[in-house]
Amino acid sequence: MPHLSVPGAELYYEADGRASAPCVLLIHAGIASLRMWDPLVPVLAADHYVVRFDTRGFGRTTTEDVKFSDRDDARDVLDHLGVTRASVVGASRGGRIAIDLALESPDRVAGLVTIGSNPGGFPDTELTDEEDAGFDALDDAYEDEDWPHLTELETALWVIAPTRSAADLDPEFVATAYALNRPNATHRSEAPVSIPLEPPAYERISELAVPLLATVGEYDLSFELAAQAFLVDAVPGADGYIFSDTAHLPSVEHPQEFNEVLTAWLARNGL
Repeated sequence: MPHLSVPGAELYYEADGRASAPCVLLIHAGIASLRMWDPLVPVLAADHYVVRFDTRGFGRTTTEDVKFSDRDDARDVLDHLGVTRASVVGASRGGRIAIDLALESPDRVAGLVTIGSNPGGFPDTELTDEEDAGFDALDDAYEDEDWPHLTELETALWVIAPTRSAADLDPEFVATAYALNRPNATHRSEAPVSIPLEPPAYERISELAVPLLATVGEYDLSFELAAQAFLVDAVPGADGYIFSDTAHLPSVEHPQEFNEVLTAWLARNGL
């Protein structure tokens, strides 16, 4: 299994496609690992070099309890593979990392796609009562250090969503959603400290100078819906797309539609 040694961590990564093709870097959500991209890779790798890695605290990456930069980790993976510039696709937390990377290293990012992501420093948004209750349950599980239960609650809140019932969804998708997050429970004892971008992305979002596609699922949580609308409005020339009948992981729940939207956008922007 390919691992890259960086200060304080062993980053697990995978790369598919021709190294000479335009690169797409995929950064996973905080309720998954790089495995969330499995349905997309065969299509993307037909004409792109597809790179993905498990960020610290997730998947097969291991880390010491050190200060680190998610942007450095992403750049280190690209450098290791000889990639000078990539289109970056990030889901949720991964999208926030992607935005930060584009602002800190604009020469390394050719295009940017976010999925249910808010930029660092995005102001608090009023939650619904159901969302509040979901986060209260997460806090209780965290206080009890019941990590397996916490990961199950995270998946229920974000991927199933308070406005939907798991019983009404595709059973295979539900099983996949829980399976993507469940292994992350083993990382809860790790305590690396991520160094935030300063000033935060929200305060400098107009500096983004690359093509942006901001997407979200129609049943995502309130602040992710608000963040997607903000990105489309605040970034000059940004494109937006709302995936119907899905919540926080549209690329997992509706991979064919997501691939069609993504590949068309990449082609339209020459990426």
